[in-house]
Amino acid sequence: MHKAKETFIIGFALFSGFFGAGNLILPPFLGLHAGSDWWLVTFGFIISATLIPLLALFAHAKLQGTMLDFANKVSPIFSLLFCLSIYIVSISLPIPRTASVTHEMAISPFFDISPLVTSSIYFALVFVFVMNRNNVLHILGKILTPLIVIILVAIIGIGIFSAPAEMKASSYKTPFVSGLLEGYQTYDALGGLLMGGIVTISLNLKGYTSFKAKKEIMIKAGILAALGLFLIYTGLIVIGAFYNTQFDSTITRTTLLSELSLKTLGNIGRLFLSVLVALACFTTAVTVIVGTADFFKGLFHQSKMAYVITAGIACMLGILVGQFDVHYIIKIAIPALLFIYPITVVLIFLNILPQKYATPLVFRVVVITTILFSFPDFLQAIGYTDSIKNSIELIPLAQHKLGWVLPALTVFGLVNLFQFRKK
Repeated sequence: MHKAKETFIIGFALFSGFFGAGNLILPPFLGLHAGSDWWLVTFGFIISATLIPLLALFAHAKLQGTMLDFANKVSPIFSLLFCLSIYIVSISLPIPRTASVTHEMAISPFFDISPLVTSSIYFALVFVFVMNRNNVLHILGKILTPLIVIILVAIIGIGIFSAPAEMKASSYKTPFVSGLLEGYQTYDALGGLLMGGIVTISLNLKGYTSFKAKKEIMIKAGILAALGLFLIYTGLIVIGAFYNTQFDSTITRTTLLSELSLKTLGNIGRLFLSVLVALACFTTAVTVIVGTADFFKGLFHQSKMAYVITAGIACMLGILVGQFDVHYIIKIAIPALLFIYPITVVLIFLNILPQKYATPLVFRVVVITTILFSFPDFLQAIGYTDSIKNSIELIPLAQHKLGWVLPALTVFGLVNLFQFRKK
């Protein structure tokens, strides 16, 4: 009974951690443009935003260490660089996005204030909370997430049963791939690496010593969290698709979510959702910056100065990037995500495999191959299209920004075949 209670508590905590307010604006926008092909974008989105993060938790359940353990088989130096990259990406893109979402959903509809003022006040408050590690945030988090879920379930339920009869066709050429790549913008795969380590430490502190018991709790809690994400994401994509005749295709992600809440719950519902989303953004920003500052504090022998400097830099970055609109932040994130996500995905998959199929040699060759073949996607995303056009045409799936998939699978098979024949 105690283990079952712990599973539900951790499952809810994981769901809250993944359930960033910024993620809420992505699924309805996908549905809006997918129209009748909503089920295809859902399939792609769920793979990158739910299934892969769940596998990251499974890998943590198997490793029961820290995030550094994910890439240690490649090399300790690479592992450190990989972790640094994830933390730097986290404080440079999704965290500033929380301020931008807050401005667009909770400030600009009601007050005539510039985004720079909003992001400055927002991150000044974030810095205060990061320095004080206020327990109020944990209380707010426990209350906010259920309230947002209740509102979203109401929006989805009312939206599905009162949606217009007509639906426009998809504007995506490859709906599945569009859903898959949009799922990168949730940062949930990176979140799976971050939160899995926190859960392991939490279970250790609560006195769990059995490897098997901890593994069972983490797997069941992960499935519970993933199920919640699957239902919410699918519901939001569905109502975005069902209402796609009601909105112009140029509508922004934040405005779409706000307008859907207005159509289903009225003005009070929209106001309530805006305030809750803003508060949830705030708690997410504080949590991630605290985690990042703790990481750098550990690197510098528990230096308090390192903690303060890291938090200060993160908040300054938040002010600088957070003043831009959400669409722009999503756009500038694409190159970084096209590079870091493939490496993250292959490390997750390699870590859940039995050790005989994932030796240090397999890790090194597969990761190096993934880096080499995802680099053209990165170059293409930053504008070097003409210089690599011929190369992209030669790589299978590269036109869909998935050129790394088949090479990674091929070298994985070849290296394992080589090792088995050698034995």
